[in-house]
Amino acid sequence: MIIQVASGVVEGVLRKNFWLEISNNTISHIEDGANEKAEKVIKGILIPGFVDIHCHGGGGAYFSSHNSDDIDRVIEAHKKHGTTSLLASMVSEPIEILIEQIKRINPYVGTSAIKGIHLEGPYLSHARCGAHDPSLLRTPSVKELQRLLDAGQGNISMITLAPELEGALDAIDFLVEEGVVVALGHTEASAHIALQAIDYGATIITHFTNGMPKLGHDAGTITEVALADDRLSLELILDGTHIKKEDTEEILALASHRSILVTDAISAAGTGDGQYKIGELDVEVSKGVARLVSNKSLAGSTLTMERAFLKLHKDFKVSIEDAVNCSSALAAGEIGMGNVGEIALGMSADLLELTQNGEVVVIHS
Repeated sequence: MIIQVASGVVEGVLRKNFWLEISNNTISHIEDGANEKAEKVIKGILIPGFVDIHCHGGGGAYFSSHNSDDIDRVIEAHKKHGTTSLLASMVSEPIEILIEQIKRINPYVGTSAIKGIHLEGPYLSHARCGAHDPSLLRTPSVKELQRLLDAGQGNISMITLAPELEGALDAIDFLVEEGVVVALGHTEASAHIALQAIDYGATIITHFTNGMPKLGHDAGTITEVALADDRLSLELILDGTHIKKEDTEEILALASHRSILVTDAISAAGTGDGQYKIGELDVEVSKGVARLVSNKSLAGSTLTMERAFLKLHKDFKVSIEDAVNCSSALAAGEIGMGNVGEIALGMSADLLELTQNGEVVVIHS
């Protein structure tokens, strides 16, 4: 398939008037100028498919479901909105249940949009548990982590933990050695502990400013370290609720080059308001905002990557090249997904068009 393109973000740079060829779902040729054999013409801006490294569900279903049809529903719900690669995120559960969930997802990794598994817990702070059931939280041990990795058969890509927990630094050291990305989150770690965790190899902050101290409250917290330390990438839930506008502006001014858009989507993404669950906890979605029924804490989001991308590009005036980095390239690179996240020779042909009307349309995936 040959596609003629008016403009597109190729290897992170906006390029004009070129064509590309797709062979076996891979970009096999890119060249300037016109190709009279083009089968499709892109008049808007060609961008790579979105990469979401923090997504629990959508379309009324969760990745943790026992039903394989539900897992397909989640994938399709987000694919409609441009997500062509993602990590299947799991919330805190008893270890045996978590192992069962991991084993159910394994066959999807590499055979679908799912590129790996993200465990958000159960190694989280009770004080910052958010929508995680506090009764399920625990301290990490290398022995237990090994059980989870064995269940994942190489498919666990990222684990979120609170670095102040007993055994957390040893856990980070072990996970990094095993090739698992360590994200710090649901934490109230001091600056000192945060720096130790980074030195041990942690590289991402899970949903920055959520499940941790807010910006500007205390210079001695993990939040201030994360904003200042270029060794960390920052997940942002850009739905207008999770992060205040002025905080978003500050983050983008200082760290747009290491900001990763994520959805943290629950089953309500792509559906609508109503009653839902996270694990065994009841959730109410009203006006698109998900909160626990019990204490009104934010409970994930109903966000899609399309909405997050457009908000970043249009509302916060981030360039198309930088928006692509935040929504695709950086996440894929951090997780080591290999052939997704960019338009380049040899990359997977996951392509979207930002139309002249400002909409995102799936072109090929």
